[in-house]
Amino acid sequence: MKDFRGKKVLVIGAARQGIALVHFLSTQGASVTLNDGKPLEQMAEIATQMAQLHVQTCFGEHPLSLLENCDLVCVSGGVPLTLPIILEAQKRAIPLSNDSQIFFERLRARSIGITGSAGKTTATTLVGEIARQTCHSGQKAWVGGNIGTPLINDLDAIQPTDIVILELSSFQLELMTISPAIAAITNITPNHLDRHGSMQAYAQAKAHILDYQTAENIAVLNRENAGAWDLHTSVHGKLISFGIQALGSSSIGTFLQDDHLCINDHGQIQQLCSMDCIHLAGAHNIMNALAASAIAFAAGFPPEAIQAGIDRVKGIPHRLEFVRRWHGADWYNDSIATAPERTMAAIHAFDQPLVLLLGGRDKKLPWTELAAEMHQRARHIVLFGEAADMIEKTLIDYEHGQFPYMLEKHLSMSEAVRATAKIVKEGDVVLLSPGCTSYDAYKDFEERGDLFKKIVESFA
Repeated sequence: MKDFRGKKVLVIGAARQGIALVHFLSTQGASVTLNDGKPLEQMAEIATQMAQLHVQTCFGEHPLSLLENCDLVCVSGGVPLTLPIILEAQKRAIPLSNDSQIFFERLRARSIGITGSAGKTTATTLVGEIARQTCHSGQKAWVGGNIGTPLINDLDAIQPTDIVILELSSFQLELMTISPAIAAITNITPNHLDRHGSMQAYAQAKAHILDYQTAENIAVLNRENAGAWDLHTSVHGKLISFGIQALGSSSIGTFLQDDHLCINDHGQIQQLCSMDCIHLAGAHNIMNALAASAIAFAAGFPPEAIQAGIDRVKGIPHRLEFVRRWHGADWYNDSIATAPERTMAAIHAFDQPLVLLLGGRDKKLPWTELAAEMHQRARHIVLFGEAADMIEKTLIDYEHGQFPYMLEKHLSMSEAVRATAKIVKEGDVVLLSPGCTSYDAYKDFEERGDLFKKIVESFA
């Protein structure tokens, strides 16, 4: 749907993407209703904003009556497609869409889309900074999507000569029937199984970033991750890969050689960036830099821009973000780690004794491998939130009740952080790397991470 004038549109989900979409649809002349399952008392501020936009609201339930005379249903990222009102909309043949689909339908500039189970935020940030190094006067690099601010309300400002770099989640992709001109998958590993139900369904959602490309488009895949590389047979256009190890002369891809990120273009090898320019902690960030370099090469960005862009990224909010040194310990915010695999990557970034804060809402992912890692590395583990009992049981089963570390449990993250302050020792690293989503208590990982930082910064 490209003309919303006079159309009745239902937006389900009043988080960041849903609110941005409501603002956009209102400017396009649509009659918009915003619906969210949270009760009105939690949504009072948003209800006031919507009233000023003359947008109808319905909170606390999802009545099927909202579908009467409805022309389009737009689903925010965190809303499951199994919701009865969405199933009923499909039954009634009411089209489904989301902010990313509508954005791509109207986008005039060339686009780069990045997805993956892990690393997509870092790769998107790096590519965005590289793109900024290439922009000439009057040109702009826009970075958004699942990272930062949805760009749908910037459509009029985005010029055809601009560059748009979007992080795309599986939630956004599963409804999309448009692929970006350059589509990258950092990896596909178990994640969001609470939402998608199976690895097959999850991988299919991720694959949508490639499914609608043409022969003129470019796909960028991780050749050292089976989940991503399995999709190389589905590529419609040009394929560029990335990985640590060198690749054959008949391919195009980035790799690591002599402390440099390099590109092999059908046997022609060129250095792109020195390892000294990677300031992000952890071995996994070398792979993220290789991914960003491959994407930048696909976009035609020169080596000097790749090196300058990577060098400019000193840290990423909520991703191994240093908060402060307090009581002789370094405190880090890794709230973006919403899966056990990402917590393991964070643990690998440090050699010091670790005090780990874990918890939130579980995504029905395996925890045994992380339990084994914590057996080796943790000095103290502090659990919190909805998943605390589940994590505790996993650790009890793994350790047979004989813990090599101290273990405690609290209802909220705030309590957990303040309890940690009482047991921290000089030389420790205190790491909030929850391994779970934030949705049991917060609207997103950013709100959770901001609260963690606020508490830690308040310590006398």
